[in-house]
Amino acid sequence: MRKLEARLGVTLFQRHARGVSLTAEGRRLADSASHAIGDLDSVMRELRAGPDARDTVAITTLHSFVHGWLIPRLPRFTTAHPGIRLRIDTGFALTRFDDGGPDFGIRFGPGSWPGLSSQLLLEERLFAAAAPTYAGLARIRSVADIPVHPLLADLSHFGWHDWLRANGVHGADADARIVFSDSTAMLEAAAHGLGIALAREHVAAPWLGNGRLRALPGQWVSGRRAYHLVHPGHRRLRPPARLFRDWLLAEAAATPAAADAMDNARP
Repeated sequence: MRKLEARLGVTLFQRHARGVSLTAEGRRLADSASHAIGDLDSVMRELRAGPDARDTVAITTLHSFVHGWLIPRLPRFTTAHPGIRLRIDTGFALTRFDDGGPDFGIRFGPGSWPGLSSQLLLEERLFAAAAPTYAGLARIRSVADIPVHPLLADLSHFGWHDWLRANGVHGADADARIVFSDSTAMLEAAAHGLGIALAREHVAAPWLGNGRLRALPGQWVSGRRAYHLVHPGHRRLRPPARLFRDWLLAEAAATPAAADAMDNARP
């Protein structure tokens, strides 16, 4: 290390009685070396995997996001890039980004995960929604009328109590009658008339667009979480993965509000 410092003409380590620590110059060199090693590791994994795997992009995300937002847009990507294969894994577990794992993930959360580089993809607003055929729909004239009906929820950290409080309703019984682990199942239940769903804007857009759900009175409230693209901070994305990531970001930037989707669907 001293020979390297002498060759570079800078101090890389601060040496003291309890050990050593990196200087600003040392941290810069360490970060650069980490990226270079990550790139070499990525290339070697591709070479070991064979030509088919080199053109395959693997991502991990939530089933509700795939169903509600990604699948309706995927034909544009597959048409523009027929040579790229996609492997999409859905689940709730925080997947490990190790050898053989996904290139990147789309996570719904606060935006900070240890060891991962994070980039905002989409923010979400929450609103109350029910089927046009819901039996009690005519009795819902304001937000205050909503809690007396069966409430449906998913496992989101932003729940009915938060949404009602943000809309000025306090002290109401806001416990959900049915809680689903997946937002898609909750929206389907609402579409079948089981109750009122606390829906997320982008996930619910297909249900609003085809008229199976409609928004009820109340403000659309921003939650405390959003969708983020994440990948290991020490490893650069492979070219096919970068291409897919950039396409996702462009699609997100062009995504209209769900209210616009409803307007466009009306005859």
